[in-house]
Amino acid sequence: MSIDKPHSRPTRNRREFLTDAFCGFGMLAFADLLAASDARNPLTAKTPGLPAKAKSVIFLFMSGGPSHMETFDPKPLLNQLDGQKRPAEFGEAKYQFIEGTAKLLGTKRTFRKYGQSGIEVSDLMPHLAECIDDVAVIRSCHGDMVVHSAAQYQLFTGRVIPGFPSMGSWVIYGLGSESKSLPGYVVMPDPHGAQEAGQPLYSNGFLPAIYQPTMFRPGSKPVLNLDLPVTTTTAERRRTLDLIKRLNQADMQPDDTELAARLNAYDLAFKMQTEAPAVFDLSGESPKTLEMYGVGKPATDDYGHRLLMARRLIEKGVRFICPVSGGGTGNLQWDAHDDIEENHIRMASQTDQPIAALLKDLKQRGLLDSTLVVWGGEFGRSPESQGSKGRDHHNLGFSMWMAGGGIKGGQVVGATDAIGLRATEDPCHVRDIHTTMLHQLGLDQDALSFLHQGRKERLTEVHGRVIPQLVG
Repeated sequence: MSIDKPHSRPTRNRREFLTDAFCGFGMLAFADLLAASDARNPLTAKTPGLPAKAKSVIFLFMSGGPSHMETFDPKPLLNQLDGQKRPAEFGEAKYQFIEGTAKLLGTKRTFRKYGQSGIEVSDLMPHLAECIDDVAVIRSCHGDMVVHSAAQYQLFTGRVIPGFPSMGSWVIYGLGSESKSLPGYVVMPDPHGAQEAGQPLYSNGFLPAIYQPTMFRPGSKPVLNLDLPVTTTTAERRRTLDLIKRLNQADMQPDDTELAARLNAYDLAFKMQTEAPAVFDLSGESPKTLEMYGVGKPATDDYGHRLLMARRLIEKGVRFICPVSGGGTGNLQWDAHDDIEENHIRMASQTDQPIAALLKDLKQRGLLDSTLVVWGGEFGRSPESQGSKGRDHHNLGFSMWMAGGGIKGGQVVGATDAIGLRATEDPCHVRDIHTTMLHQLGLDQDALSFLHQGRKERLTEVHGRVIPQLVG
């Protein structure tokens, strides 16, 4: 008598299960590898941990220290006390150059109220005044250092010594870049030269080298060698780079971040040869746009060109851009030791129109909502005179401003005392600027950390706070 076999087996042993499932496990692993291949690129765009209002940052660095009393913080009493010694009730201040016998110096600038907000702006910045309802002026900024290099390090890295990552490096470490064919972090230096703090000012510090900035060159060719040789095709260049990559990876250690960054730079350079030339070519911009930025005018051509390029880079997904105003020796920066009038009239004439054009251009293109624009220097200037017409460095109270990126514009935050000596109302440390910037990008200042020498380091150290009036 025959017995029919059952249609299914009720049990299977472990060996049979693993044998049948082997291909399935292999496909799961392969799918995971495919998903990880893009994630292995540290610059791949990441989702922020908090709700984000901004996707990118343009930091307008006014190198040398613009005077708050000549720009955004009118002080009638200072003019009344011109030529007199500072009254004792305002307290003491330490300067780098001027002595305790220095006399107060009034300003020759005039201020008017602009926009629906009625914010007072000096006659140095008539173009920016037209945009003031989009701007939040922070009159109560302060820092810890009164010398350029240390104050510049603090402004960019949160520390007063070199070796720490800049805010641009922290941002792309936390968010990556939305562009796969352009750098995530770009610095546009002033053509007159570097700052006192030098290259470490902008660097990745102890973060992996992949987060270092790309330094553009001044002039019409920010990046050299973008054009392929006439005898080389794109396919040939791609094969060459792939061979170099395979040879390097064959002997590459897993923790070799320097070589990984070099390989990524090769790959990015190849991609830039296809897209960057179009970004740098302003011939497609309308004459009206070029005129708005001041391109072609002697005073504004350079900075206008760079800010127009910054807008084009933002459109392509670049995450952090720093166009620098001021470089080289002191008077070529906002460093008005000898003559505050001559220096600030010249520096403002180079930057005011391009900055206003940038804000207007971003706004009309719908980009201002997602682009945080920050303006400021490493400190302000002293209420006392240096010599008879200049002002010394001053870190106890100065002005910065923010616009776009979810910032509530058309308001003034904080105040200095009646002569501009000290931040007295709602003081905002440089770290608070950093924290607010990270907050708008959806980055938690506590979570954005990197283990270095046994310590979780952060941009804001342990002191930063979000400035509540700015974010709502």
